Amino acid sequence: MNFLAKNLPYGAQRRLEIARAMATDPFLLLLDEPAAGMNPRETDELEALISRIRCKEKIAILMIEHDMRIVMSISDRIIVLDYGEKIAAGTAAEIRENPVVIKAYLGEEIHA
Repeated sequence: MNFLAKNLPYGAQRRLEIARAMATDPFLLLLDEPAAGMNPRETDELEALISRIRCKEKIAILMIEHDMRIVMSISDRIIVLDYGEKIAAGTAAEIRENPVVIKAYLGEEIHA
């Protein structure tokens, strides 16, 4: 069967975009919010694809993403920005416990 890319489901379109980029044999893959607009199943499939690319193809990936579950699960190193300013850098564990990141993204605790 032949399908036009525009008629594919959204998640399949995003994976096709990554496949097209991979066809250029990159040493660095740039992904700008690849999980944006995806449902949980599509996000899981995307996460598996990105992990395979990282591990099997040995390609560096620079990803801008707001879905912290996917960021935390596949990133070796994370840089956190707040209003365009770098506020933290480190491993997922370091970022998860960083008080500056917690304050910027979750707000401060209110003590009554």
